[in-house]
Formats: sequence, C-alpha cells, structure tokens
Amino acid sequence: MPAKLHNGTVGRVTATRAARRAIAALHVAHGGPVMFVQSAGCCDGSDPMCFPAGEFALGDGDMLVGVVDNCTFHMNADQYEALGRPLFVLDVEPGTPGGFSLAAGDGLHFVTRVKTTRNQAS
Repeated sequence: MPAKLHNGTVGRVTATRAARRAIAALHVAHGGPVMFVQSAGCCDGSDPMCFPAGEFALGDGDMLVGVVDNCTFHMNADQYEALGRPLFVLDVEPGTPGGFSLAAGDGLHFVTRVKTTRNQAS
C-alpha cells in the first residue's frame, strides 16, 4: 500500500493545458487513465514515467502526490520530503521519453516542473 501524504490530502500536482490535452489523448488511446511515477532525479524539468493505469507496481515507500484528470501521480515519499514537499506542474516538451515510458503523443513527452510563481499551470 503506497504511503499517504502527511496532511491527508492529495493535490500537489497540476498540469498545463498542453499536458491535459496529451493526457486526454492517452486516455482515449488506452481506454482509461494512465499513471505517472516520478523516478529518481526529480529536478525541475525531469521526466516522469507514464504507464497505462495499474501497469507499474508501487512499493511501500511510494506515495500518491496528486491526481490530474483521473491520472494518479506517485513518487517516493523520502524523495518528496527531501525536496521540501513541493508543488509540481506536469507539462510536455518536444521529443520522446527515455526508457519505457509512454510518449505523450504528437512528438512530445511529459516533464515534471517544480511549481513557482513564474510557471503556474495554465
């Protein structure tokens, strides 16, 4: 069972319009929501892994950080704490994802950004 946020709420992730369009397209293509897992190297602009829902096995140290358009977003709880419990924005950039993560479509891949006042979700 993945860990929960300490404050009991989930809502530390938002998404840009472009990311939401990509999520909607993946939802249609896969017949349901996808899941995001932020792997090691969670720096501003790092790539989250993206899988058809349920494909990735979560461990006891993983936590649900947020839900965007019915798609869950998870990361390691220790990593989240070490980063100071930030807010994240899911976005897209040109190119293909590394490894075995789903592409966002249209020649794009998903990226995770740390939310600041200058990069609010659209």
